[in-house]
Amino acid sequence: MAEGKNGSGTADTSRAPAPVQAQVLGQYIRDLSFENPNIDKLLGGPGDNPNIQLEVNVDAKAVDAKQGVYESAINFRAQATSKVGTIYDLEVVYAGMFRLQGIPEQALEPFLLVNCPSILFPFLRRILADITREGGFPPLLLDPIDFGGLYLRRQQEQAAAAGGKAKA
Repeated sequence: MAEGKNGSGTADTSRAPAPVQAQVLGQYIRDLSFENPNIDKLLGGPGDNPNIQLEVNVDAKAVDAKQGVYESAINFRAQATSKVGTIYDLEVVYAGMFRLQGIPEQALEPFLLVNCPSILFPFLRRILADITREGGFPPLLLDPIDFGGLYLRRQQEQAAAAGGKAKA
């Protein structure tokens, strides 16, 4: 492969963008709550099949933008209910600290809200399965989440809200 040369005969690397680097500095549970408010009613028998409602949101913030350190977090909530009432209510905020370098400004938000949660999700999935199992229930096994689709939906909702405000 030929490299471009500047007038002095040395390789011209000024046009090449800096390579993108992403480093996971750490990942952690920022918040966790598992409530089982009707255990006395549930111990009487197997009961009926539960209705499980899931809610997933992602968030990101700069921790030290000069050093390229950002936090990306997955906010997860699962509520299982039946005729008896609430079986369990599980809320977890699972986050990671990332050092990002060489990422163009316009690509930073999508990276923090799509790529970083995709890195964190397998670990969150395991935690959710363990917590529900240790809580006395079948493990909550989640299918993979399309964080790219969530991001696009969020962008569309923000655009629609901005369009609605402009018309008002």
